[in-house]
Amino acid sequence: MKYSKKIICIFSIFVFAACATVPITGRKQLALIPNSTLLPMALGQYSEFISTNAVSTNESQTKMVKGVGLRIQKAVEAYMTQKGLEKRLKGYNWEFNLVDDNTPNAWAMPGGKIVFFTGILPITKNENGLAVVMGHEIAHAIAGHGNERMTQGLLSQAGQVGLSVYMRDKPQATQNMMMTAYGVGTQVGVALPFSRMHETEADKLGLVFMAMAGYDLNEAPKFWERMATLSGGQSQPQILSTHPSSESRTATLKKYIPEAMKFYKPYKG
Repeated sequence: MKYSKKIICIFSIFVFAACATVPITGRKQLALIPNSTLLPMALGQYSEFISTNAVSTNESQTKMVKGVGLRIQKAVEAYMTQKGLEKRLKGYNWEFNLVDDNTPNAWAMPGGKIVFFTGILPITKNENGLAVVMGHEIAHAIAGHGNERMTQGLLSQAGQVGLSVYMRDKPQATQNMMMTAYGVGTQVGVALPFSRMHETEADKLGLVFMAMAGYDLNEAPKFWERMATLSGGQSQPQILSTHPSSESRTATLKKYIPEAMKFYKPYKG
């Protein structure tokens, strides 16, 4: 019992010390991993991926990806500086790369490493469509979602250790049953909803970032409608998905456009 209380006390100190606020949305978040540790780890993984995958040689497509990324990056950095939040981006070194892969995907790593796959370009269709995805991925980086997810994993492991200590005097069969239930419960009840929340937040922030850079926000729901058509309308139940359904995202984006337009600034080149 004393051991369990000590674990709770230690993590309470970490939780109090590591609370932060996501820009614009104002959501409180828990991020236990300092950027001095997280960003070199992310850079290592990113560098390994780039070195082992085929970077696109299509000059026009690559130029568009890098150009849209840089345009949104500058708009967001200007906003963060204006609001006195530039320290949040300390250590960020933005890169935007296009990789030859037919998978319709894009992803971001902590520190501003953004990768697009060529397979998503037929769905983005144009610069505004590409900005929808770029804004979303930059939002993941700005909001520190990678840190949050890693923190959640650490806390989940700590909870499992605590449960093991509590169950140490119970029969082995009972211990196995409880640990299995804990694993399923955290995955469906915590991890997946947590990820879907991040995706929704990145969708909304992505709209705001598009607006700051002067892109057409009305392209966002159109992009997700095209994604829904690509999947043939078939998807697993939303409760078991790390992402909201395309239909859910489309509805959320349409509703949020008026709010995001408050940040709109015409692009002056």
